[in-house]
Parts: sequence; structure tokens; C-alpha cells
Amino acid sequence: MADDEAAKSLSALLNGIAQKVYYNNTEVTEEQLRGELYPELPPEEFRALHERMAGLLKSIATADMDHAQLEAFLTAQTKRQGGGGVTAEQAAALSRFWKSQRARVRESLLARSRWEPGLRGLSWRVDLQTAASRGDAGHSGPVALVELELGRAGQDSEFVCLEFDEAKVNHVLKKMADIQKSIDGFVHRA
Repeated sequence: MADDEAAKSLSALLNGIAQKVYYNNTEVTEEQLRGELYPELPPEEFRALHERMAGLLKSIATADMDHAQLEAFLTAQTKRQGGGGVTAEQAAALSRFWKSQRARVRESLLARSRWEPGLRGLSWRVDLQTAASRGDAGHSGPVALVELELGRAGQDSEFVCLEFDEAKVNHVLKKMADIQKSIDGFVHRA
């Protein structure tokens, strides 16, 4: 019976950590979790358990581990010597938690990583404008027309229309190449 209670307390702790970290429930606090789930545990020991479980959940969630990856990760954690590993019971609780909460945690992480407003759509075309159609005897040439569909979750889209001549298109392409070069440099350093 004691093992059953320990498993329930650990499952509740994992759910509490998820509520606080991934589901933005500000009512859940570390002190509240300790008081409700582990009142007999000294604060330092609870803090260590809390930090270890939060760290393991972060590793699992960041990697969005599938079943095989999760099992391999938890097996490695149970074999660790010292205070950084987990017991077989803790590994089982982590596995049960992740199987039931993976989709929800993943959606929470994705929602946090989205910029608002987001780009919902993009359409473009190139028009060839002649001097006669512009009323400008000195300029004729291609013009790129770009329409961006922007929106926030749960709201109607807004549309922005941009017009670029050849020089502006080349400038945008150069800036995008610079961005790609920066990203590549960062990825290769990491």
C-alpha cells in the first residue's frame, strides 16, 4: 500500500510541475506541492526531488521523446550512480505521465514558440509594367506584388500588400541570404 501511495504522490508531483511549467497555472507552487504531497519530507529533500523531476521532464519534453527514446532515456537514468538517477518506480511514473501528457505538453511548447501575429498565408506575382501603364516615361520593368495574410489565434486575418521593384527584391534577397548565413554560423558553432 505504501508503494501505491508513493506512486500516486509522484504522479501528482509530475502533474503539478506540468501545470506550473507547461500549462501556465500560476496557482501551483512548489510549497503547495510539498505541503499536499510530501509534508513529511524535509524542504531540502523535496526541493531536490522537485528539481530532479522538473529537469527530467524538461529533457523529455525538449526532445519530444517517442516511446523507444523515452524507455532508453529512463533506462539510462535508472543505471546512473549517485543522486542524479531515478528509481525504477520514478521511471515508471515518468513513463506513465509522458504517455498521457505528451501531446498536451508538446502543444504548449509549440504555442509558446509561435510569434503573434503569425503568417497564415503568402501569395505573390510579378507584373511587367510598361511606361505607358505607369504614366512614367522613365521607368518600366517588373514589379513583384506580395500579399501577406497575418493573424492571431482566434481572430480574423489581416492582409498586407507589398510592392517591390527589382532593386528592392534584390535587397530583400540579400538580407535573407545574410539571415541564412547567420543561422548557419550559429548552428555550426552549437
